[in-house]
Amino acid sequence: MHEADKKLNRTYHHGDLKQALLDETARILREEGEEALSLRRLATNLGVSRTAPYNHYKKKEGLLCAVAEEGFRRFSHEMDKVEKSNNYRDGRSMMRAYVSAYISFARDNPEYYDLMYGRSSWQSEEHTQSLSDTARSTLRDFVERLKQRQQQKQIRQDVDVVQFAQLYWGTLHGISRLLLDGVYTKSASVQKLCAGAADMLWQQLDPAA
Repeated sequence: MHEADKKLNRTYHHGDLKQALLDETARILREEGEEALSLRRLATNLGVSRTAPYNHYKKKEGLLCAVAEEGFRRFSHEMDKVEKSNNYRDGRSMMRAYVSAYISFARDNPEYYDLMYGRSSWQSEEHTQSLSDTARSTLRDFVERLKQRQQQKQIRQDVDVVQFAQLYWGTLHGISRLLLDGVYTKSASVQKLCAGAADMLWQQLDPAA
């Protein structure tokens, strides 16, 4: 048994099993890969009966969808922190902060990000409505923030905020995948790319343009 597994057996006290399953699944995905994941393995690691995980997830695919949903919640939390920060000189610096936070989340949380936008979640027969709702809510929150800034005349009045949001997500997802797939490996190159993407995106919103 892995040392991490032994530690879990010592510390888990049969409290919130559902959350424990999500956390341990994320750990296995990050450290060992999806091929090492099974509901039986999770039960052993958490020190519960073999049937206990099935009370929450009937199949592994449903569990993976739940981890993807957890990823969207964690991502939204990181974006909320960017939104609430007051360390911005102007709109361009704010956009750079958003881009940096997005890319950092993808880089630091591949076990979640791969599922948030991966085939195993969206094309699975176990794909859940809850995952769809959570993912759409994340995009909707971003659109609403744009609308508020538009009403406050902080961004261009003629911008289609929904279309911009799609461009924003598509651009940053592309960069994230290049990073996670190992195409970009040098930190300086990634930082330069992120700054360039943020400036390009801000040009679409800049009310002074």
